[in-house]
Amino acid sequence: MPSTPDTTPGRGGAVAPARRVRVDPEGPVLVEGPVEIALDDGTVARSDRFMVAVCTCRRSRAYPWCDTSHRRRERAAVPPEPGEPEPEAPRKPRKPEEGNPS
Repeated sequence: MPSTPDTTPGRGGAVAPARRVRVDPEGPVLVEGPVEIALDDGTVARSDRFMVAVCTCRRSRAYPWCDTSHRRRERAAVPPEPGEPEPEAPRKPRKPEEGNPS
């Protein structure tokens, strides 16, 4: 990995500045913008924002941009009907203790 600044010629022969990219293991890749992304079908998606969240899970409705669809969605607990007892939380199976068979 190079430890010196990127001196790759950009458009028009000018030196292209390096882009900063942050990888979140549980989310999108954050890239300092503006950004152009070449997609598999040959189209190019462009964002002029100062920071762009690029989807890596392909669950985004705004792909290639992240819309946080990767977050786990938890269902809200349905409250019991009046007069019904509340459901008990599921119990974890207990492991038999050593020397005490179950």
